[in-house]
Amino acid sequence: MTIYLNKSKVYTRLQDEKTVLYNYVANILLDRIFSKKLIPTDEKITFIASRRETNKFLNENFQQYLASQVVVNHEIDFEVVVKTPHEEKGLQAVDFASWSIFRRQEHGDETYYNLIRDIIVEENSLFG
Repeated sequence: MTIYLNKSKVYTRLQDEKTVLYNYVANILLDRIFSKKLIPTDEKITFIASRRETNKFLNENFQQYLASQVVVNHEIDFEVVVKTPHEEKGLQAVDFASWSIFRRQEHGDETYYNLIRDIIVEENSLFG
């Protein structure tokens, strides 16, 4: 599942608060995944996020925000772990998928997007 947004159409306040925007979009994506029951939720789910920030407080805020939103909205045993792509190789695949979607949206280049097209369940635009 993908979410992409036109940053120029994002509310000015959110444009200035990039960490808040990132948390907000990540929460929307998780909400859609759980609402559509795309993954089993009868066991604990560990969500591994790529470390974007060197600031420990921002990483902890991200983890706490997402975990609390999922638990409250979906009543799922859920934890967020922040790792680097070096620590969690699966994050490199996520980076490739994100970059492929970015190339398609920003440059009209579908070369790499076509490699992942068949595994994308749904695409959505925010502030589009």
